[in-house]
Parts: sequence; C-alpha cells; structure tokens
Amino acid sequence: MDAAGLEILSAEECLRLLDEVAVGRIVYTDRALPAIQPVNFIVDGPSVVIRTASRSRLAIAATGAVVAFEVDEFSDEWVRCGWSVVAVGMAAQVTDERELAAVRRRGLEPWAPGAREYYLRVDIAIISGRRLKARQRVCGR
Repeated sequence: MDAAGLEILSAEECLRLLDEVAVGRIVYTDRALPAIQPVNFIVDGPSVVIRTASRSRLAIAATGAVVAFEVDEFSDEWVRCGWSVVAVGMAAQVTDERELAAVRRRGLEPWAPGAREYYLRVDIAIISGRRLKARQRVCGR
C-alpha cells in the first residue's frame, strides 16, 4: 500500500493491465508545453506501439523524446473502484524492416481517419501502477 492507501501494482501486473485496454494517453512535450493525446495501441514485449501520421504533432514532437503513457479503468462513482498504470520511456520511429513487418502483422488499426503509416514505439523504462479496491471486489482482475 502507498501512503494514500492504494495498492501498489507489480511491474508484471502493470504490463498485464496495459495489455487489456484498447485506448491510452500519450504525454509528450509539444512546443515547450505538455500535450496529452488519446491513442489506440498495442503492447509489444516491453514496449507500446502507436500508429500515427508521419507529419502529426505526435510523430514530430515525441520521436526521440522521453514520453509517458497512461491507461486506466474506473467504475462508476458509487462503486469507486479502479486502477491506473503509467509507463515512461523513449519514443522512436519503428524503421527496421523486419520489426516493421512484425508490428504490421499485429493488426494495429488506427481509429482516426487518414493515412497513418508511422509506427511509434515507446520502450518502457519505468512502469508503475496503483489500484483502488472497492468494498467487495478487486478491480482489474
């Protein structure tokens, strides 16, 4: 438990929960200001892969930078149950042909319209998570 009474999740549990959701938020710096963008993604080993447009603000600002990636799940206000996972790491464009082919085979389809052939990999260096337990059950299990 942390100081606020939340359960501290192991790295393994964080990765498992990360792999259970379809949409997360990437946090990066855009023109010296914090930016947060919801994205769909896949977990690929100890990495998160996002598909975007090559000239998007995300691709331009995040490539070669340290970013944060967050996923969560919360119940309604009455139950008050949920969890949150934050991963931090370096973001880089997937350029190796074999790696690119393997990522494409995973079927990461962008939800947003338009051409999105830029694959951005976030290699997770730090991962942490917390869980708020409801009275009668454990969230995210």
